[in-house]
Amino acid sequence: MSAPARRGALQRLALFVADLEGGGAERMMVALAAGSARQGVDVDLVVARAAGPYLAEVPPEVRLVDLGAGGALAAVLPLARYLRAQRPDVMLSTLHHASVAAEAARRLAGGRTVHVVREANTPSGDPLARTVPKLRAQAAAMRLTYALADGVVAVSEGVADDLRRHYAVPDRKLWTLYNPVVGADLAARAAIDPGHPWFAPGEPPVVLGVGSLQPRKGFATLLEAFAQARARRPLRLVVLGEGAQRGELQAWAESRGVAADVDLPGFVDNPFAFMARAGVFVLASEREGLPGVLIQAMACGCPVVATDCPSGPSEILEGGRHGALVPVGDAGAMAAAIDRTLEAVPDRAALRARAARFDAATVTEAHLDRFEQLVVARRDRRRAGTVRARSRTTP
Repeated sequence: MSAPARRGALQRLALFVADLEGGGAERMMVALAAGSARQGVDVDLVVARAAGPYLAEVPPEVRLVDLGAGGALAAVLPLARYLRAQRPDVMLSTLHHASVAAEAARRLAGGRTVHVVREANTPSGDPLARTVPKLRAQAAAMRLTYALADGVVAVSEGVADDLRRHYAVPDRKLWTLYNPVVGADLAARAAIDPGHPWFAPGEPPVVLGVGSLQPRKGFATLLEAFAQARARRPLRLVVLGEGAQRGELQAWAESRGVAADVDLPGFVDNPFAFMARAGVFVLASEREGLPGVLIQAMACGCPVVATDCPSGPSEILEGGRHGALVPVGDAGAMAAAIDRTLEAVPDRAALRARAARFDAATVTEAHLDRFEQLVVARRDRRRAGTVRARSRTTP
């Protein structure tokens, strides 16, 4: 196979994130890095510290740059040194602490690299951000970062609307670009046996949840909904992910008498094998940006139920056309939706077709097109400035 053609203005792309621990934002940065390299761009995946399960997913064509810092803010100086030495055309950052550090490093390095901030969630949605001093300071820092960055990528229209209304990000530097969540290898990975006895033929249907075990993911609501639905039919619940809420969720399952039918196996590197065999996938989040796991479940042909949280689920499901939408925190409505979905399984081919809208190659190309436009625009402005300076000095 011949090598992909190199792009014109965009030659080197840097993607900066604190680490590669098991979050959706980190996984999307790895996917963008891999997809960009396949499209002929030299790609550096720059991390404050090289740690996390997604390290194993970084392909050899992507150069991993470990700054050896303890975290994003500690990486400001080493990142500035990297930018001065390597001079990437564009740096993409994601997650608030990393984006603030990236803009500070760019300023220290002289500002030659185009900086694009990727916003993965509705930033105004955290109620604690208005009362907790640390979070209020973070919000102020992000407001400045949005203002100074050359571009801001919102992962859904809901996120874009939030950035316009609450952070005054102008349309000229704001784009909605979906996440590259449906990779070319998804079908092959979905076909692999998950090695879990509950997914064997003849077993009761499995309700599946995927995400970090933290309150905003709504797993407490999912557990209550499961308990209600299980009282009416044989069911099991599997939640893939890790986090601080594990002990609380396990204790709750014990108290409701459903622990024998609830499994929290932790982080797994191939959730698609589970999605392809689940009876229904449930997204129970209180808020999201663009929930990739919901799209990936659909790409695996799995029926879905989701909270109508801000933002993403309604956009993905086209207002409920491709799966039930229920109010945030309403366990009864969620249980009823689980029942309805198991009783009347939707067209799996239609679910896969909708998920194809988020094809990784197409989404990555859209990102690279935007980045190249920014590089060309900056180059044109500099050339115009040089011409004006020469005209003023020419007698």
